[in-house]
Amino acid sequence: MSSIVLLIAGLSAFVTGYLLYSRYIARHVYRLDPDFVTPAHRFEDGVDYVPTNKHVLFGHHFTSVAGAAPIVGPAIAVIWGWLPAFLWVVLGTIFAGAVHDFGALWLSARNRGQSIGTLTQGVIGSRARTLFLLIIFFLLLMVNAVFAVIIANLFIANPGAIFPIWMAMPTALAVGLLVYRTPAGILVPSVVALVLLYVYIWIGQYIQPQLPDFFGFAPSAAQIQAAAGDPVAAAAAATTDGIRAGWVIIMLLYGLLASTLPVWLLLQPRDYINSHQLFVALGVIGLGVLVTNPPVVAPAISDHLPADAPGWFPLLFITIACGAISGFHGLVASGTTSKQLDRETDARFVGYGGMMGEGSLALVSILATTAGFAVYAGLEGWQAHYSSFASASAGGVNAFVSGVGVLAEGIGIPHDVAVIFAAVVVISFAATTMDTGVRLQRYIIEELGSQYRIQPLQNGLFASIVAVAAVGVLALGIDRGAGGMRIWPLFGTTNQLTGALTLLVITIVLLSLKRNFWITAVPMVFLFFMTTWAMIDQLGRHFGNQWMLFGFGAAVFVLELWLILEAVTAVRRALKGGGPTSLDPDAEKVVYDVTGTR
Repeated sequence: MSSIVLLIAGLSAFVTGYLLYSRYIARHVYRLDPDFVTPAHRFEDGVDYVPTNKHVLFGHHFTSVAGAAPIVGPAIAVIWGWLPAFLWVVLGTIFAGAVHDFGALWLSARNRGQSIGTLTQGVIGSRARTLFLLIIFFLLLMVNAVFAVIIANLFIANPGAIFPIWMAMPTALAVGLLVYRTPAGILVPSVVALVLLYVYIWIGQYIQPQLPDFFGFAPSAAQIQAAAGDPVAAAAAATTDGIRAGWVIIMLLYGLLASTLPVWLLLQPRDYINSHQLFVALGVIGLGVLVTNPPVVAPAISDHLPADAPGWFPLLFITIACGAISGFHGLVASGTTSKQLDRETDARFVGYGGMMGEGSLALVSILATTAGFAVYAGLEGWQAHYSSFASASAGGVNAFVSGVGVLAEGIGIPHDVAVIFAAVVVISFAATTMDTGVRLQRYIIEELGSQYRIQPLQNGLFASIVAVAAVGVLALGIDRGAGGMRIWPLFGTTNQLTGALTLLVITIVLLSLKRNFWITAVPMVFLFFMTTWAMIDQLGRHFGNQWMLFGFGAAVFVLELWLILEAVTAVRRALKGGGPTSLDPDAEKVVYDVTGTR
């Protein structure tokens, strides 16, 4: 199969979906109003509620949701063949993921910028709000733990990425200060910052620091056994564990700091820079495919799966999470993006359009791992990498990085620089997602603290500390971080469950408003079926093996079933003509001016 054909077919489908399907939804379902005054204007505070140019906001939203997940998921899922992965990425993005993101952003903006968890109280009931908030907390816990481990592994495998990543932070702070404290616009400073980032990447091939092993872990019995009794190899593995733990702790401290800063100072400027970087990366990979046209060596549908590989049905639909639909996107859309929406009509570009970019990233991940990586490793090397599900899971990101290096080299970029470039892309997006994820965890802890009148949890700094401490326990609690990617299937299941629950809330609102609710109801039912099946499968795999993951999964599963029972009552009420009870009463009938008066 030609990689060019897959690239053109996928991108053409995304463009068609945005031009036609999203326009229909904007006009006839969500009914966007250019005169509706958004929460960013009504509650502007300069910290969380900040009216933001739609292109800047697109950058924030896009890079917040486009973490490592749309890269890792497809890189693992191609073990089942490129065709199922390709179809789920393309069709899932257009008809499920983009509708979900767009809807969460619209509903939140129409209701004072409230998060989807809080909105659940008005749509379903007060108990449902608590249940959903707990599910969201578990999801964010796994998101941040997985990404912290991924970043740590990439720093260890690609030390050339360390210098450019950390130099990008003060550069982004400078851009934020220039944009919001001087007359400078956003475009020129962010482009200059992007150029500086590529200078840092070039320097990164010469400056490659590595973190010392501060912890001095002794080799575990499993490591000694895996090393076939070789104490030297076992000690080296233990040292890697110690370095990984150090990077995880550093990233958690960074997440704690970044999540408490005003969004305009670091989050927005770095996200805008990263959005430029992502478009450059997509351009480099796409151009590399067009110039080199490496063949797709993976089978269309694999009929010789490794012994430890589960069947692709339903695991494909939770392994490729953010590349097709992601509950995390709804948390970002309703948690931070809706508070920065300048005009309601911008929601189509930011919400639906942002998911088109996410799908594009998943598409090039498929091409980089099935075509570019095959050129790098050779057919036998590719088959060896995908010889087990564990190997595919642990090495998915590195397969992507190596594949991008080959494609970039095909258009004249030195291979070493191209590999650092690819690693920086993945780390930048993963770190951005961590920023947003920790900030959202803080919101949830504060909400729960307020609901149950627990005073310490209502303090923003204390809530952030609780959040990162919980992430650290999960990230380092599975084989000292070495088993961090074991969280991925459970993360994917919980992530898709959250997406289904978000679609459920939107569906009930559309049903109450007597609008076309099928656009959200169909993907909602599909996801509920797949996630429930996958969750039962995961619980069976972890029982008696990984008690921490079994406990997390069992808790989420119970919360899911309880919330579904609560939702049944809300659906019945909506069918009888009783709408949501406590949504913003002004959302459908009053348009505010920018002063907040009627």
